[in-house]
Amino acid sequence: MMKKTGLFILVVGILIITFTGLNYVSSEIVSDSGRMSITRDQLQGSSWSLQTGVLVIIIGGLIFVAGLKRKMIPIKYQNK
Repeated sequence: MMKKTGLFILVVGILIITFTGLNYVSSEIVSDSGRMSITRDQLQGSSWSLQTGVLVIIIGGLIFVAGLKRKMIPIKYQNK
């Protein structure tokens, strides 16, 4: 489970580096009178830095490696 989670976070980090922001259009009603309304479309966006993507990749890689090591270490049970 940790390997899948780490791999998913790693891919998200790569996508963050590839796509440095999101742009979207929001619609705002300027005037509304009876049957007629006037709307205004505004282009808005959000962006994140390159360091954010690198940090997410590092965290995903650490979780992935921890999942690999966890599977390699044999668990010994003690019977009383």
